[in-house]
Amino acid sequence: MIVVAGEALVDLVPTPGGDLAPRLGGGPYNVAVAAGRLEAPVGFLSRVSADLFGDRLVERLHASGVRTDLVQRGPEPTTLAVVGLADDGSARYSFYVEGTADRLVADPGPLPDGVRAVSFGTLSLVLEPGASAYEAVLRREAGRGALTALDPNVRAGLIPDPAAYRARYASWLPHVGLLKVSVEDARWLAGLPADAPEDDVLEVAREWRAAGPAAVVLTRGGDGLAVLTTAGDVIHVPPTPVEVVDTIGAGDTVQGALLAWLHHHDALSTEAVAALDAGRWREALAFAGAAAAITCSRAGAEPPFRAELG
Repeated sequence: MIVVAGEALVDLVPTPGGDLAPRLGGGPYNVAVAAGRLEAPVGFLSRVSADLFGDRLVERLHASGVRTDLVQRGPEPTTLAVVGLADDGSARYSFYVEGTADRLVADPGPLPDGVRAVSFGTLSLVLEPGASAYEAVLRREAGRGALTALDPNVRAGLIPDPAAYRARYASWLPHVGLLKVSVEDARWLAGLPADAPEDDVLEVAREWRAAGPAAVVLTRGGDGLAVLTTAGDVIHVPPTPVEVVDTIGAGDTVQGALLAWLHHHDALSTEAVAALDAGRWREALAFAGAAAAITCSRAGAEPPFRAELG
């Protein structure tokens, strides 16, 4: 089984009429929904509010085939994210996180023996005290041999000390089996200018891969996906053409789809990821890109079901 660890929240998304519509989301939550809809065995580890939003979040997990054995419930409110959309569909966020349920998650201790992979990322590795709990899970599960997947999914506005966060991020890499990061986030994490060329990003990715991950997958927006493999090869896959409504949840869908593809191809381990050849990586990235394209064609984070991908 795959466990996705991290926050669940509600995005308030602009409507054509200028109102804000609630959409269930959160980076890790979207990853779990994507993997579940793509028929991978997946569970969600988080603390979810007992309020109405929390009930809806849990109901949607069940409807997407995601197990909730590891979901903790609490009386604290659900985190809210107000989303602003640019003309190209890209999103920016402002968050309401004080005293919310997801950041108060407790370390569950060792995960069940059947867990083969654990995915982490986004706010859950920033906001304390939950960040320390998730970090403990990451290190412990990596130590017992699970494939640990990380998507930092940086929300810079919630990081008061960038240098401290970058150092903490670097400390995770020896415990990470698969790193997925957007080109924009890679620039921020490396302290590069926002317009630094992608060749500079690739050099940084090589350093990160050498620190631990078997592969580094780069999401490149409208330019598709790329992966830096254990062998040092860089493999590019073009984007799937789509009319973009918004990009909310696109990167999360890539992460969930990659985990689902690895499960369906019996490659859900660090060793198996390291052994994937160029042809298999092209298949994996094409699958993830196609899934993300469907998400981009819909309002909010609505990853596809497996049947929609053929």
